[in-house]
Amino acid sequence: MTASASLRVACVGAGYFSQFHYNSWSRLARVDLVGSCDHDLALARATGCPAYADVGAMLDETAPDLLDIILPPMAQADVIRSALANGVKWIICQKPFGLDLAEAEALTDAAHQAGATLIIHENFRFQPWYRAIKKSLDAGQIGQVQQISFRFRPGDGQGPDAYLDRQPYFRDMQRFLIHETAVHFIDTFRYLLGDPVAVYADLRRINPCIAGEDAGYVLFEHPNSVRALFDGNRTLDHRADNLRRTMGDALVEGLEGSLLLRGDGSVALRRFGDQSETIICPPDTHEGFGGDCVHALQSHVVSGVLDGEPIESRAESYLTVRRIEEAIYASAATGQKQAVKRA
Repeated sequence: MTASASLRVACVGAGYFSQFHYNSWSRLARVDLVGSCDHDLALARATGCPAYADVGAMLDETAPDLLDIILPPMAQADVIRSALANGVKWIICQKPFGLDLAEAEALTDAAHQAGATLIIHENFRFQPWYRAIKKSLDAGQIGQVQQISFRFRPGDGQGPDAYLDRQPYFRDMQRFLIHETAVHFIDTFRYLLGDPVAVYADLRRINPCIAGEDAGYVLFEHPNSVRALFDGNRTLDHRADNLRRTMGDALVEGLEGSLLLRGDGSVALRRFGDQSETIICPPDTHEGFGGDCVHALQSHVVSGVLDGEPIESRAESYLTVRRIEEAIYASAATGQKQAVKRA
């Protein structure tokens, strides 16, 4: 497609998180939002798009260039296969991608065989604070990186009504903290440090009203002996006016300095041995989700489709995240460090 073209986009799913997708597509000048599909037709109509309850009918009538799948894992495979059968060549699929690694691999292969590009909607790496951290690391501002730690503290997991008001299906996920949430940080760590070679995990469930784990530690071994630590607990909070902005705080440490991500979205650079700090990413003022990272990702994809720019988070690459996830659960089950399997 040429830079002057417009992109016909249709969406499947009109649940809680879809609001950020629809809002972003509506703000993109080169996008025509042509349809919304949901089994609850009222939700699809509420998006303001032409509404459908049947995916096949929407694909037939709207002929989208790109299909945005905003569904949980149990509903993704059938929609992806329908899109491929209808000749859709660009597909974005929400994470977690697939029910398991085998399904994710099969869907990725199906897209490849159909000549389609399948992109996973992994938006955390597009949050402005992580883009600023990546830029700082690439510029060598803290020298040789030694370690990263992230304290995940969204404070939304206490009590018998946890998650009911926003994403109630969370409660029934047998694999929860890692499969649903920590995949964001798995991908962010690999964006910043490269793919890990091994992991060690200690996971537990705190809230008895949910099915899966909601707290735990995961230690990642990255190339050049760099370590990353994910310290997650959904029942605890952190210092922030909006607990869902960064969902916690991070510390990136190198031999010549450190970077501190705070709950307001700001990133501070402190040189080794210095008491002062320099703000390299200002506090976030966006009222939506995660520093408008959904819009950043979707803008990135539009540039890829229409302008031929390289696209991050293609399914072929994202399968690495699913393999890391499998290694984490294997480590938690065995109590042993696990190597990350390669393709």
